[in-house]
Amino acid sequence: MILDEAQPYKDKVIELLAAENLPVADLPKTLDNFIVAIQDGSVVGVGGVEVYGKFGLLRSLATQSDYRGTGIAAKVLARLDKVSKLKGLSALYLLTETAPDYFERKGFVRITRVEVPQEIQQSTEFSHVCPVSAIVMKKTL
Repeated sequence: MILDEAQPYKDKVIELLAAENLPVADLPKTLDNFIVAIQDGSVVGVGGVEVYGKFGLLRSLATQSDYRGTGIAAKVLARLDKVSKLKGLSALYLLTETAPDYFERKGFVRITRVEVPQEIQQSTEFSHVCPVSAIVMKKTL
């Protein structure tokens, strides 16, 4: 498996996210802080960080169903952590409806919406793409 920049694979990223019922309409025009996992020439995993000042919003972490349980998401997440630290971000935030236990195992903690910095609260993902029932989590870098 190879980890690579996502921009050249944007169409395949959108296909994977749509197949996993994750939002695609508000993806950034360029996937500068997104990483893909490539296996046998196919995009089998993806994840990204939207940067808001000194904070990052983790989004679109997904693995193709045939490859779940193989550690792909963990490798993508580890790379995103490293890139976020190199960019000087102090924390990553995320919203999830389906995987809070997974993210807790990766060092994220559940927080309330009011604990999220204004910069993140104003993102499209936070303000109107994800439902208010989504669990909010944070990881200090």
